[in-house]
Amino acid sequence: MSNTLDRREFTRFSVLAALSGVAITISGCGGGGGSNSSPNNPTPTPSLAPGDKAATISANHGHTAVITNVQLTSGNQATITLTPGVPAHVHVVSLSAAEVASIRDGARVSKLSSNDEAHDHTVTFN
Repeated sequence: MSNTLDRREFTRFSVLAALSGVAITISGCGGGGGSNSSPNNPTPTPSLAPGDKAATISANHGHTAVITNVQLTSGNQATITLTPGVPAHVHVVSLSAAEVASIRDGARVSKLSSNDEAHDHTVTFN
């Protein structure tokens, strides 16, 4: 008996949970099941320049997200691209100017990424 969900089941359970106010913790994500499913890959360590901040990413499978020192000190809104995961695909996170300032000042900011490959991630800075 398999404990994996296909994309349709995952979406259905996610919507039901969201509507009922229940939180779901996802331990991994990837393909649609069967032999095409990708394993939960460890989070790579991004290269950071001085002043850059890396995010933690829920249900990660190879992504990294970094807000640069330049973005933090500018105080403007920022769009952060998550590096490709496995299988290769990209997500983005949009941060308002107020959220960038909060991250710069050491506050915790969590945002939902764009949806790609039928999933998204919660990206948390600080």
